[in-house]
Amino acid sequence: MLEGFPMCVQELFPRLLIMCPSWSDDEKIAVRSVNNELHFFENNDFNTIANKLHLQKVSEFVLSPGSQPSKVAVYVPGSKGAPSFVRLYQYPNFGGPTCALANKSFFKADRVTMLWNKKATAVLVQASIEVDKTGASYYGEQTLHYLATNGETSAVQLQKNGPIYDVAWSPSSAEFCVVYGFMPAKATVYNLKCDPVFDFGTGPRNAVYYSPQGHILVLAGFGNLRGQMEVWDVKKWKQVSKPQAPDSTHFAWCPDGEHVVTSTCAPRLRVSNGYKIWHYTGTVLYKQDTPTGTELWETVWQPFPDGMFPERTVKYQAAPSELGSTEAKPAQAYRPPALRNKPVTASSKLHEEEPPQNMRPGATGDKQLSKTALKNQKKREAKKAAKQEINPDALESQSDPSPASSAQPELSCGDPETDKKIKNVKKKLKAIDELKALQATGKSIQKNQLEKMEKEAQLMKELEDLQLVV
Repeated sequence: MLEGFPMCVQELFPRLLIMCPSWSDDEKIAVRSVNNELHFFENNDFNTIANKLHLQKVSEFVLSPGSQPSKVAVYVPGSKGAPSFVRLYQYPNFGGPTCALANKSFFKADRVTMLWNKKATAVLVQASIEVDKTGASYYGEQTLHYLATNGETSAVQLQKNGPIYDVAWSPSSAEFCVVYGFMPAKATVYNLKCDPVFDFGTGPRNAVYYSPQGHILVLAGFGNLRGQMEVWDVKKWKQVSKPQAPDSTHFAWCPDGEHVVTSTCAPRLRVSNGYKIWHYTGTVLYKQDTPTGTELWETVWQPFPDGMFPERTVKYQAAPSELGSTEAKPAQAYRPPALRNKPVTASSKLHEEEPPQNMRPGATGDKQLSKTALKNQKKREAKKAAKQEINPDALESQSDPSPASSAQPELSCGDPETDKKIKNVKKKLKAIDELKALQATGKSIQKNQLEKMEKEAQLMKELEDLQLVV
């Protein structure tokens, strides 16, 4: 197999296989791990080590995509109470920790997966441990961290406990999507400040796929889920279609950003092998079943250079097809026989469903709300209006400021700064009262909200001390 190659390459080849070599996209740089060093070779000259990066116990590395200058993300696992860390370097500036573009340390990391964005400006690090000591998850525990080449680092704050199923960068490199949490899983898009931009709510999904142009996003539930796909217009945050491809083991976007392929392949599944070509609006354009006695092992789109297919306007009307579409039917939770003839109540729901919501600052108008969220909002407003009609004094009692939630002029001490502090403390206490009311209805409270509620006694003491000045 190696006949015709120089002897140095023939001798080095078995070692390269063991050390998992990696090349830059332009193949000008190759790198492999040797003991506590990364050895870099240039222009496929394996006789000379062009540069070395020495890091004690370095275990993993990932070269950046794109053109030169190349960057490399390296991971060093923690030991003896010391944290693990990931550092970013720009080749060939390896003078030491001070030469690192960014450095992020963290605990709870038996292994990591590092993912560069397309522009090679930032890396997402998914760290995981095999055993969750709290016993909350059979799958261990996962955390997500962000590092940018400008030195910024952050831990991505996920809004639901549970495993991280999938992480994907947008081709624009300006945002990323995470699918996480105990089923039904949440999916959230974050910007480069790790602030949530859009929350897709909860659903049966464990994978996310951006179109090559980045204008469409697909959330899917494959593997042990039923193959439900949610196709979203990223610019309008509007759902396009909701097809279903059960028993799928593979999903891939066509380079044109208009079509996808789902397939059932061996050895993952050895029955019902075949593939389907879909339009993103949910229709099946072509279907191929593998003949009995044979197996399908892989489906791959023909590659094309980047930029060959421009972004097109997203359509919402289903594309015509003789095979039709396979829209997912609304799934109903199992109900025991004793409850089947009784009306469904909030307490009888198996899971608390969360609708999608736009989380950009100022996106609170009706246009930004999904149909479900808008419908629920109208129901709440109608219920509130009905209560006020029954008890006309309710509106007056709500408008009357209470001593613990608003600043009263007669309590002014004459010092504007003290008055301002009193007002801020009362505002926080009012927010805690609202959280208590929300908790009383059975609504789940997030970790940061619970932390706010725990500060009630401290705020009451602070308010008491401030009012002694009056």
